Amino acid sequence: MLLSSNIEAQKFSSLDKSPLDVTVYPSSNKEPNKLVKVVYSRPQLKERDLGKLAPNGKVWRTGANEAANITLYKDMKVAGKAVKAGEYSLFTIPGDKEWTIILNKDINVWGAYSYKEAQDVIRVSAPVSSGDSLEAFSIAFSDDGTMYLGWDTVRVAVPFTK
Repeated sequence: MLLSSNIEAQKFSSLDKSPLDVTVYPSSNKEPNKLVKVVYSRPQLKERDLGKLAPNGKVWRTGANEAANITLYKDMKVAGKAVKAGEYSLFTIPGDKEWTIILNKDINVWGAYSYKEAQDVIRVSAPVSSGDSLEAFSIAFSDDGTMYLGWDTVRVAVPFTK
């Protein structure tokens, strides 16, 4: 007997234009006890102006799609301010000379559309420096716990300590 069946192939979505990424501190794969994890999407410049993608003076989701998510596995200090272990949204307010870094209690939010300042846990200022141009927005930790945000030629450094 010949059997036939209609099997519909699984439909997979195409690759996201701003792919999801994760960075952790400590970044060494040999260190199992992570202190900080950031999950964020990585928008690309694609010949667009950074000032239009992350406008100065306006709350930004710190990436694309959902607001960036930051998990502190232990109580930490962020730029010298104490923050309890937990999960937060990571928002920023870009500026020419400094950025405001915000950890906010509201999690699993899309963009910064529903951002509420009343839910802020901390706000800290971080100076802007410059570097080689980066096409994709990037977040990385150095060995000393400094979190670096970089896009285009903009660099922002935020120290994390125990």
